[in-house]
Amino acid sequence: MSGVNTQRNDALDTLIADATRAGLLPNSTVRPGQDVRPWPLVLMTAFGAWLAAIPLIVALGVGLESVVRHGPGAYVVAAIVLVVAVLLIRMRGVALFVEQLAVPCLLVGGGLLGYALFRDCTAQTASLLLCAACLVVAAALPRDWLRVLLGVVACGLLALGIVDSGRDWIFENDPTQLYLAWMLALALWLGAHWLQKQAFNDGRGAPIAAFLESLSTGWILAVLLGLVFWSGMTFMLGASVGGGFVGELTREVSRHQGAAWYAQVLNGVSLVLAVAAAVWTGWRWPALRQLPAIGVALVLVVLAWFMPALGPVLLILAYCLTSGRTRVAVAAALAAAWIIGSFYYQLAWPLASKAALLAVAGAILCALAWLATRGKVLHLVENRPAAVVAQNRQVRLGVLAGLLLVLLVANVGIWQKEQLIAKGEVIFVELAPADPRSLMQGDFMRLNFLNLGVLSTLASVENAPGRPRVVARRDARGVAELLRPYTQEALAPGEFLLELTPKDGRWVLVSDAWFFKEGEAARWEKSRYGEFRVLPDGRALLVGMRGEDLQAL
Repeated sequence: MSGVNTQRNDALDTLIADATRAGLLPNSTVRPGQDVRPWPLVLMTAFGAWLAAIPLIVALGVGLESVVRHGPGAYVVAAIVLVVAVLLIRMRGVALFVEQLAVPCLLVGGGLLGYALFRDCTAQTASLLLCAACLVVAAALPRDWLRVLLGVVACGLLALGIVDSGRDWIFENDPTQLYLAWMLALALWLGAHWLQKQAFNDGRGAPIAAFLESLSTGWILAVLLGLVFWSGMTFMLGASVGGGFVGELTREVSRHQGAAWYAQVLNGVSLVLAVAAAVWTGWRWPALRQLPAIGVALVLVVLAWFMPALGPVLLILAYCLTSGRTRVAVAAALAAAWIIGSFYYQLAWPLASKAALLAVAGAILCALAWLATRGKVLHLVENRPAAVVAQNRQVRLGVLAGLLLVLLVANVGIWQKEQLIAKGEVIFVELAPADPRSLMQGDFMRLNFLNLGVLSTLASVENAPGRPRVVARRDARGVAELLRPYTQEALAPGEFLLELTPKDGRWVLVSDAWFFKEGEAARWEKSRYGEFRVLPDGRALLVGMRGEDLQAL
């Protein structure tokens, strides 16, 4: 909370300074005083208030259950609770415990109002009315952190009101609809900042500007989260979060994209916003009107064409950087990194094409960085002590060595896979019977090989060091039958080994999923066998899927 207050204060000080230099405010103008109570004290008191509020809320719910279930009683009770909570927070000299007790009251009042609205109205109307209620409550509250949270909720409700709008909406069931909702929220955020600057035309406009600053901070954070959600899973996150509730939740909320990637209008919007971000940054920071900075801007503009969510985030990043909102700028930079990473999962592109695009972009950025160093940084280094110059040289050598090591490891892994494909024996493993509709998960297919479940459980129980291996036997067609876990015994004629791979706390045969190009689900629903290449030591690689008669798909 203190970080939010500091960011808000820094941005407001910048606005006051700009307005004073422009002659819009007198030189004596200062921002209003803020609450400087230590945040640990506020947090501990809030925790105690929440514990005390729980039995009160339960008692209130039990006593008024018949009143709020039907009719207008829910609206009346919600209005009373919200008004009392706002008055307690606004009251001067009130004890900190009582003030924090009002926070769960805000939550209860808002939740009750939402229950009544969604009960009596359509989802779209209820969401938009709740959004308006959040804005009204935020305007009445003097606490910056509450305004930030209400800004997040209000922006999310606005997007929900646009998306869940019934059958008459032209973009029904299209991810484009959600994208346009975030664009509307972005436009409203920019409009709020224009109003914030206009508030400085009046010497009494500082409180309005402070309110808009806090509210818009939460609002734009919600937009960034929404664009991250819309862009999908980022590179390697699925493997990092593993299984369990967190992993499944992450994969579900980010497995969202569909036809939106192919909507050229979205690519065009992203391109225009990226160009606007570059122009705005160059206008506010004239020192960047040089070849290296222009080159970086062009690279990002090109990437924004292929990643519709990147352009809006770049505009947010540019505006926040040039206006001193550093913390929101950091959030925007992280969102941009996520979105670039999500490009890996655009299955309409071949993996080689995506790698080539990002490799070219990285090479250009490296060249521009070298050009900037040769043009300015080295000139400054010449006047530095020899020890500093030597230290900088060691840092560059370390970065170069790390880059070479990464390239070496990656290429060794690629070479090993190529050798496995070239020299491994061809075998087929039957997929366990399952409903194809439960196997199909967006743009990949869950794999469940016959007899693997029991063998995986046995391998986990044994808890042997290293990766376990199973014994298999191949028939005349090359179809393998998984027999038993390998326990260092001699193999019978015709038997061979298959190495298992750890995944989400269990053992799988190479992989538990088969990824494919978007739109080809019907083709891969016919899969009945997995095609592998296997080496004598049991190392295997999944290279394809086969049909009922082992025909290639």
